[in-house]
Amino acid sequence: MKNLNQSTAIELSGSRIILEAFLQEGVKTIFGYPGGAIIPIYDALYDYKDQLEHILVRHEQAAVHAAQGLARVSGKVGVVMATSGPGATNLVTGLADALLDNTPLVCITGQVFEHLLGTDAFQEIDVMNITSPVTKWNYQVTDANELPEVLAKAFYIAKSGRPGPVLIDITKNAQLQTVFYKGYSPCNSLRSYKPDPVPSLESVKQAAELINHAVRPFIIAGQGIMLGKAEREFLEFAEKSGIPIAWTVLGMGTFPTDHPQAVGMVGMHGNYGPNILTNQCDLLIAVGMRFDDRVTGRLDQYAKQAKIIHLEIDSSEINKNVKVDVPVLGNCKETLPLLTGLVQKREYPEWHQRFKDCMEVERINLINEELYPEEKEITMGEVIRCLNEMTKGEAVIVTDVGQHQMVTCRYSNFQQSRTNVTSGGLGTMGFCLPAAIGAAYGERDLPIIAVMGDGGAQMNIQELGTIMQYHPEVKILILNNSYLGMVRQWQELFHEERYSSVEIQSPEFVQVASGYHIQGKKVTQREDLKEALEEMLTHKGAFLLEVMTGKKHNVFPMIPQGKSVSEIVLNNQP
Repeated sequence: MKNLNQSTAIELSGSRIILEAFLQEGVKTIFGYPGGAIIPIYDALYDYKDQLEHILVRHEQAAVHAAQGLARVSGKVGVVMATSGPGATNLVTGLADALLDNTPLVCITGQVFEHLLGTDAFQEIDVMNITSPVTKWNYQVTDANELPEVLAKAFYIAKSGRPGPVLIDITKNAQLQTVFYKGYSPCNSLRSYKPDPVPSLESVKQAAELINHAVRPFIIAGQGIMLGKAEREFLEFAEKSGIPIAWTVLGMGTFPTDHPQAVGMVGMHGNYGPNILTNQCDLLIAVGMRFDDRVTGRLDQYAKQAKIIHLEIDSSEINKNVKVDVPVLGNCKETLPLLTGLVQKREYPEWHQRFKDCMEVERINLINEELYPEEKEITMGEVIRCLNEMTKGEAVIVTDVGQHQMVTCRYSNFQQSRTNVTSGGLGTMGFCLPAAIGAAYGERDLPIIAVMGDGGAQMNIQELGTIMQYHPEVKILILNNSYLGMVRQWQELFHEERYSSVEIQSPEFVQVASGYHIQGKKVTQREDLKEALEEMLTHKGAFLLEVMTGKKHNVFPMIPQGKSVSEIVLNNQP
């Protein structure tokens, strides 16, 4: 279909205007599922098959997660289409996940004819009120004349400032309506919406002053660095400042994990040193992170001895959870160079040694046993170690939620930005498989490896059908411990081993994969592990590898719920 963005008005249906907007916004791939209220758009899509690839998922929730995967690895806006009623409500979990993890999406839902709104018509539901809490913006279109402007706003709002999901609900009459189309103009600003605060030079100077006089400064890198496309600026700031760098789960990949200044991950299952030394630094510099409770532990005992600088694009995050001394509002792609220009080039050998000493304690008491176990059972950590050795950190790792997620984040080696894809804020089991499918369309010349547990693997297992139909090269690694492992760990540690509804039976995953014409293998013995991983990585096409791991291994270190970061424990021994 010829590109129709022109100055001369022509008659077009609302459905074709939507697809023209997608083309003008650079969309190449759509994830969706058709239904009655969105049939006109799918009918129009028939004429755009050479320009827009539609991936038919097996469940609408998977469409959102797949679009998230594409957006997370590419930095572009993911696009979703679904019908009204249950099609739209099935998007809600994915929208909530995208909102909490700041993933830019534009979701189009069909809706019943305008004259049927409010009549409880077949598959009518109040999508606006249902999705308002889980979207950055939503809007209902009942007149096709609105579509060019509304869609331009949708893409701009989704990707600008602090990104997030946008949902546009379009009645069937607006999809069918023919109007004069005068072309598409991308949106670059809105009068009432100011996504990028202008940095305060005074705040930058105050922050630099604190940094230049600090003795034990500490930086925590968040996902905001990636969202602002400021990885290079952050690296320059970090290397000039000489300050130890840790990261949040979603901030992983903003900074090379093997860099000399890298000290590991903060948070409930983060590294020992970054957590306990948070309460011993004299200056804490938070860059593009929101002080989530899994990072801070007890707020009344979090970094009380330190001055705190917070580089943040969203003013609502300033002082929301942690009171800061110097807020630096603005996109960190702009604020970091300003700060770099004012900070002195420093080194902190004694302070860095403290982190190294803590890492050695963690290595002796935990890491060596997890990565190089002597016991018979395979550990999740050794699987990830072997995977690292083979990929050398050059892979997109998509994880589900649970013990395997924390182990993968702890032990994976990330050399590039946007290669760690996981559900952070919402913690959505079932996220991994569809997100990995979407990541395969993100135009990254890297293998896509989906690491999941046996519980989460079954939550969207139907998406093996999507892999069967479209053949994305997704390598599926199921770490099967026959439990809902993270819940079991909490029941063991905090509920007197009263294991309630956590032992889970699973199908023969390799046989299930075979039913979808996907090759697979199951490993139960350590001596077969490396060969099986190599086969998975070198196999042409999708591959499912199931590895049976120890049933009752726990993930440590751990900050127990309600405890401070200083109370992190290395094991479950009293």
